[in-house]
Amino acid sequence: MVKGANVGLTALSENVGSVVVGLGWSSATGEGDADVSVLLLDGDGKVRSDDDFCFYNNPVAGGGSVQLLGKTPTADGSEDRISFDLDAVPQEVDKVVVAASRYGGSRFGELHDLRLTLADGAGDGLVRFAVEEADEVSAVIFGELYRQSGEWKFRAVGQGYASGLAGLATDYGVDIDDDAAEEEPEQEPKQEPGQEPAEAEAPQPTAPVARVPAQATGARADEAPTAPALAPAPDPVAPPKPARRPRTAKKKVTLPRTTRKSLADNESWRSARLFPVSALKSDRERETRATSVVLAVMAQVPEFGRRLTAGFGAPAGRMETYTEVTLPHGESPRRPDGVVRVERAGKLWTALVETKTNGNALKPDQVQAYMDIAARRGYEAAITLSNDVALEGSPLVDVRIDGRRKHKVALWHLSWAEVVHQAQMLIRHEGVGNAVHAWLLQELLHYLQHENSGCHGFQNMGAAWVPVRRGIDDETLCQGDARALEVIENWERLVRQVCLRLGGELGQKVLPVQRTRRGSDPGVRRAELADHLCEQGRLNAEIRIEGTPGVLAITADLRTGKLRTSIEIPSAEPGYPLSRVKRLIRRLAEAPADLHIETLVDGEGTGPRGTLERLRPEPADIVPKDGAQITGFRLSLFKGMGNGRGSAETGFIRSVDEAVDRFHAQVVAQVEAPARRSRSEEPAG
Repeated sequence: MVKGANVGLTALSENVGSVVVGLGWSSATGEGDADVSVLLLDGDGKVRSDDDFCFYNNPVAGGGSVQLLGKTPTADGSEDRISFDLDAVPQEVDKVVVAASRYGGSRFGELHDLRLTLADGAGDGLVRFAVEEADEVSAVIFGELYRQSGEWKFRAVGQGYASGLAGLATDYGVDIDDDAAEEEPEQEPKQEPGQEPAEAEAPQPTAPVARVPAQATGARADEAPTAPALAPAPDPVAPPKPARRPRTAKKKVTLPRTTRKSLADNESWRSARLFPVSALKSDRERETRATSVVLAVMAQVPEFGRRLTAGFGAPAGRMETYTEVTLPHGESPRRPDGVVRVERAGKLWTALVETKTNGNALKPDQVQAYMDIAARRGYEAAITLSNDVALEGSPLVDVRIDGRRKHKVALWHLSWAEVVHQAQMLIRHEGVGNAVHAWLLQELLHYLQHENSGCHGFQNMGAAWVPVRRGIDDETLCQGDARALEVIENWERLVRQVCLRLGGELGQKVLPVQRTRRGSDPGVRRAELADHLCEQGRLNAEIRIEGTPGVLAITADLRTGKLRTSIEIPSAEPGYPLSRVKRLIRRLAEAPADLHIETLVDGEGTGPRGTLERLRPEPADIVPKDGAQITGFRLSLFKGMGNGRGSAETGFIRSVDEAVDRFHAQVVAQVEAPARRSRSEEPAG
């Protein structure tokens, strides 16, 4: 679509009761980001209340009809996705505005390929709109959904705001709190690794307040859709206005701050659990128990159930879940592991669920049968749930779609790691409606993370892992070898799972960085990486952690058996080179002594390097002797790489997890730049 154009959704698809809107962009460094927001407007073009302003502190609005789904990795970066249950949008809402904003003085001109996509309930893309001319603005309205004659339509807007999120929100009637400048967000404690979560009975949390750019008091940009406005010149006489923020923070229940003292006589006593795992003896028992546990919690905790199904086109309504349902299929009835049904305004949305645990692979014939059953019965989706991680452009299961059938069934996949991630985000960081819901999610997490549950996420680098490593060792692995491509795909799955796990623990966005041209084929990109693996013997990945000054790089050198985790930190502080080095050494006071520090200099070539142990008494050793300009520092840790392909103590996957955890906790957390603090640490305003 072009700017200003509009289209009726029913003219594009029959399945537009629920749609998913994606906002995407890219940056040369992989670090650029923006925050998505949605405003629900009445006939006067204003929000009915602050609850109609949907953003990261208030991710669900309109009675659940609008939900922010967070970021999803794509072939060339990531995409923020928003679920809209258009049939459930309140009748008083005539228009829904979809926008994004930047912070910390950043502008959209620093990002590339701004675009909006819209997909129907089956996942088919319907609309694509590229936003241009947004160089000097810090907020952009990408598009809007609006009612006309009982039909929902979409308009491509592309309107810029120089005044950022606060200016946009104020224009649409969101209440701005002028007295919030001195408030500081209350922080939730981070749970130590291995610490047992306490019962969620009497928590006192406070959700993080909204972040609004410092230029929030400026005026709205020009109304003309073709000319984004520039920020107005500041008044040299008038005193500065206090920072402001939308009043949308809500108190919700998360895990309590401290673990209660146990009343047990001794450590051998085990707490009674809602979902015990001790009786599980076979894979079939694990699949049955895991399916029942997850589906039961989805039905009882609306925030959790909606979070898992919104991206699949499910409406926001009353959810019921079932297990071991028998459905006719020829001469032999089929029994899917589960069924999810959502009712809204007398309409039913139904999905069949097929579950695998313990690394067992999905069976194509089973999934095909469930797709056929769903199509015949008019169901909307089939959902597979296993330890595997789906990749874009590389389906886990190939199924045949009968184009002659009018009713289309969508096939979706969930990893157990994604289920754990969503539960962690809710009870440790974002909160749920009440203490009972928090306790249920806590029990679910305990079950899924138990070693006997079989729900541990991606745990096997595949049959090609050992032959590829041997081929690299004896230099017999040739470019074009299909086994190298399999290793690249599994490496990508592992990296995505690392991002899910780390993001759930930190409560921050953690995403893989894909440095490829927009529109490039994921299969072509993976083939090129497979050739590089054959040539260089190394697996490379980068992940971006919200609030960190750079990207965390992971390199697995299969020739040397070493894992390297590193980050490049820009050095923009004023002062003499030695003073800048000393400041870095002081910030790394708690870092491990074997941390490698390399000076980055302007131009070609590299600067001096050394270990932290040697540099603590002699920081001048990494000051360039030729007077070269210091541009930053590269910090690296090295670790031996496990030999096994699985999750045993010597396994490669466990080695990667441990290397990333150690590097983030002991290095990255100490060097987070003050100017790029995480969202929860920023002052209100």
